[in-house]
Amino acid sequence: MPRTLCSWAEQNLSQTNIQAETTETPVLRFAGHNFEPLPSGALFWHAEQTLLVADLHLEKMSSFARRGQRLPPYDTGMTLARLEADIRRTGAARVIALGDSFHRDEGTTTLSEVDRARLDGMTDLAEWLWLSGNHDPRPHALGGRCLPLLELNGLTLAHEPRRGQTGLMAGHLHPAAHIHIEGRSSRRPCFVHDNRLMILPAYGASTGSINILSPAFVGLFHWPGLEVVMLGRDRVYPVSPKRLVRG
Repeated sequence: MPRTLCSWAEQNLSQTNIQAETTETPVLRFAGHNFEPLPSGALFWHAEQTLLVADLHLEKMSSFARRGQRLPPYDTGMTLARLEADIRRTGAARVIALGDSFHRDEGTTTLSEVDRARLDGMTDLAEWLWLSGNHDPRPHALGGRCLPLLELNGLTLAHEPRRGQTGLMAGHLHPAAHIHIEGRSSRRPCFVHDNRLMILPAYGASTGSINILSPAFVGLFHWPGLEVVMLGRDRVYPVSPKRLVRG
């Protein structure tokens, strides 16, 4: 998004106070638990001292480069730097990555020395759980534990969202919200939930996004209970589903 439009969108989101939120940092109340959504796309679970992230897609650009596409392989370093900052800011004792942490399984072996050292430092700093995704289904030898999914405090944490399961937190779909205000529009990654299913935005620096009004999301949510929180540069913004548009 152009900087001017992004600035306009954040100013208008703040001024219109779309869901009448009065707190500086909205709290997402999901399935009986409270979470703090961060502007980075991470979700902090204070009660569990746990940081949740989805779809890091580490080593995506290096994967493309090895296949002949000349793209700068800096996305891994950018993603890890942001993640390290979130861990230190929140003081998280545990990190749970909800799958597609690496763009390909072999990405765990192609990290640069600098990126591997930074990641090793983070896995030493906090308990680390890697959940498998469709891009990285196999266990690896990095720090932490690899699991297919996780049951924690009445919630199920997994990579892919599923219909009909209550208390499921997932990633995979890279959700984004597109809003229209006063004749102009803004499209940003978002958190979205209906108190039964929550989908986190993609965290990786090189990831795209899909509008939550697109066919990929059809049937997943109970729309009368929908809550949407868009990511801004320095804060997050609750958005009324009535303001969502396609595209």
